Amino acid sequence: MSVERLHDPAIRAFLERPRFATLSTVNADGAPFSAVVWYALEGDRILFNSADGRRWPANLRRDPRVAIMVEEGYNYVQIIGRVHIIDDQEAAQAQMAKITARYITKPEILAERIAEFKKQTRIGFELSPTAILTHGEPGVKRTVGGS
Repeated sequence: MSVERLHDPAIRAFLERPRFATLSTVNADGAPFSAVVWYALEGDRILFNSADGRRWPANLRRDPRVAIMVEEGYNYVQIIGRVHIIDDQEAAQAQMAKITARYITKPEILAERIAEFKKQTRIGFELSPTAILTHGEPGVKRTVGGS
């Protein structure tokens, strides 16, 4: 469960591919809440971002504990920790632009999406891991029922 596992080349390579992450928070009534998000790696932190007004950012404002899972079939990496919230719009927008560039590679489409995001109030998040769990062989493609 060591945070140093984030430096493992296989885990890092698995996370550096532009996959979706499932982010899990806790609602005010204690019920779990999950959402699919884009993310980026920056050093020892995982970055993600949201438009203001969604449930999961409100959950993280109340309780900064979070888990994200990035999977490919039966291979996955789960990262557990606490978030630092970025409300400064210049910083939150810059973070969103960085994350978006991981997922959208065509310059004209990237520019359009970033322009759309700039019309929104954005919230940035930096996850500092306290635990990293893996299953299977992250980075090794397996099929259901395969050995």
